[in-house]
Amino acid sequence: MSKTYAGARLRRLREERRMSQADLARALDISPSYLNQMEHDSRPLTVPVLLRLTEAFGVDPGFFSERDASRLVADLRDALTGEVTAGRVSTSDLSDLASRMPAVATLLVDLGRRNQHLSEQLSETAEGRGSGTALQPRSPHEEIREFFYRRQNYLDDTDRAAEQLAATIGVRPGEVVRALSTRLTEHHGVRLATDSDRLLHHYDPTARVLHLSSRLRPGQQAFRMATQLALLEYADEISALASEDFEQDSAAWPLARIGIANHFAAALILPYGRFHAAAEEFRYDIERLTDHFGLGYETVCHRLSTLQRPRLRGVPFSFVRVDRAGNMSKRQSATAFHFSRAGGTCPLWNVYEAFAAPGRIHVQVAAMPDGQRYLWTARAVTRHRGGWGEPGKTFAIGLGCEIRHAARLVYSDGLDLGNVSAAVPIGMGCRLCERTDCPQRAVPPLDRRLAIDENSSTFIPYPVAGNQPDADR
Repeated sequence: MSKTYAGARLRRLREERRMSQADLARALDISPSYLNQMEHDSRPLTVPVLLRLTEAFGVDPGFFSERDASRLVADLRDALTGEVTAGRVSTSDLSDLASRMPAVATLLVDLGRRNQHLSEQLSETAEGRGSGTALQPRSPHEEIREFFYRRQNYLDDTDRAAEQLAATIGVRPGEVVRALSTRLTEHHGVRLATDSDRLLHHYDPTARVLHLSSRLRPGQQAFRMATQLALLEYADEISALASEDFEQDSAAWPLARIGIANHFAAALILPYGRFHAAAEEFRYDIERLTDHFGLGYETVCHRLSTLQRPRLRGVPFSFVRVDRAGNMSKRQSATAFHFSRAGGTCPLWNVYEAFAAPGRIHVQVAAMPDGQRYLWTARAVTRHRGGWGEPGKTFAIGLGCEIRHAARLVYSDGLDLGNVSAAVPIGMGCRLCERTDCPQRAVPPLDRRLAIDENSSTFIPYPVAGNQPDADR
């Protein structure tokens, strides 16, 4: 068994609780000198001490796990791609920084992303594509994605409150709409109305009427009703959580409230304990789960990506929604996997294959440049307003987990998960990808000199100096 060194995290946790080394040593029944050695990584955390720590601080053992730093390492690689590619910083350096000084690593990630953002806007301005105005910060929607990413796509207090409400009002498969409508009517005096206009829903707080589009399916109606219940019953709690990251007069604050209310709604119509048990029983078979709970494919996939309750965790998933042009409109992750926030995604990723066969689930074992492998499922979903000739929306929904969890999924049946060479090599988007020998590359790699020779050509579109690519006529 590998030894666990987590001195920086232990010290930070102690300081946050305003405890001295002597106080914590007394609680753990160890000497202050022993605790001091652990905080400076001179001695590892032993199992007995780790158990006492989880009891003393009420945290999950994974808080002290080195594996927990993998997401932070991936973020560092993304933010410092140029330095990594140029060899000025190694992956082991990033791992050491993330494990020993996570607060410093997080600050470095934020600074690196700001630098990338400013560089992109300066480039656009220089090329005449910019607006000519002052450089703009990240969009409010991007801020909300970061809000949930930092929390690993799980809000514990919100999720538990929704589960408790579900038990109170009797939310069960097949009776969700009835339970929600009864709660809205009897507890809040809200009347439901069905409309045929272009709005999916509209709540009139003065008349206390919730208008729902006649084009919504029962599962969609339930989600809108559950969201409205969240805003009616937990408005103060939702506002307080949104205010942890955003000022009330900012553009992101109301978006954060909507996002938190949506999380509450998903947890209300799919209560954690019941949904987690079904997911484990069905081995995360998404189509069986959609049939069992009577909800849509995207809703079930998104809920699967939130099963990170301490001591009752599900498989940690990454969830993405992309369109045919590669635009990523949803991106949440409970794992270390993520694509770059700039520069597009990878064309070898199976989410794009899903558009060729809508309705069929595509399965892929993919390998990132750092050697980490993932099992990905992808399926295209289409939404229509309902009328002939009216434009619809088509997305590919991707759900992926680390290969070490893949055996828990029904989609791993028949796959040789131990065959590293069988994994499809993908990357974080061509602009930042380290795979210099990829024939699908769309742009040259950053900080690498190209091998340009007018007398020859290669199968690889952007051969790098020093590499020996295969020739192609």
